[in-house]
Amino acid sequence: MKKIDIILALIIGEIVAWFFFGILKNLEVEIGILSLALLILFPILSVLGLWIAFLIGKKFLFVYQIAKFFLIGALATVVDIALLNLLFWIFGIATGIYFSVFKGVSFLIATSSKYFGDKFWAFEKMEKVGMRKEFSQFFAVTLGGLIINVGVASYIVNVFGAQFGISEKIWANIGAIIAAFSTIIWNFIGYKFIVFKK
Repeated sequence: MKKIDIILALIIGEIVAWFFFGILKNLEVEIGILSLALLILFPILSVLGLWIAFLIGKKFLFVYQIAKFFLIGALATVVDIALLNLLFWIFGIATGIYFSVFKGVSFLIATSSKYFGDKFWAFEKMEKVGMRKEFSQFFAVTLGGLIINVGVASYIVNVFGAQFGISEKIWANIGAIIAAFSTIIWNFIGYKFIVFKK
């Protein structure tokens, strides 16, 4: 495991903790002492998880790639949800067709920004030749992920609707998180075997 891997895992863990803290605060969830624990535990757990994946990755390389891909994805997911909540706050709407549009915008911005992390860190494809074609492939796979992500999130938010007495805003975030997990497999397979194949 390289020093840069540890540094990036710590940074991503800390950023995710701060965004997560902000999202919980925006949702008016009382977290108290948990906020301090998040800021300390997320970076530690990020490095620990990456180290375990590194050890397993000595035998099965894809495990280490998945761990780095997951960290980059966690950061992109938090950015996605933060942008989604910003749009809720700006427009005062968290359901209906506007939710689907907001979810599409936040997903595209967050996922497009992770291209460089996936290319250079997760899949360690350092070649700079053909990046335009590669980014086009990345964008095509991402569009498939967008359809899955927005479809799942919109179904949960607009068809199921808020459940168990949960507010619409919190339910919209739950829908976004479930959608993110439903997109992970699609994106990893597409990026590994189509976009960043060696």
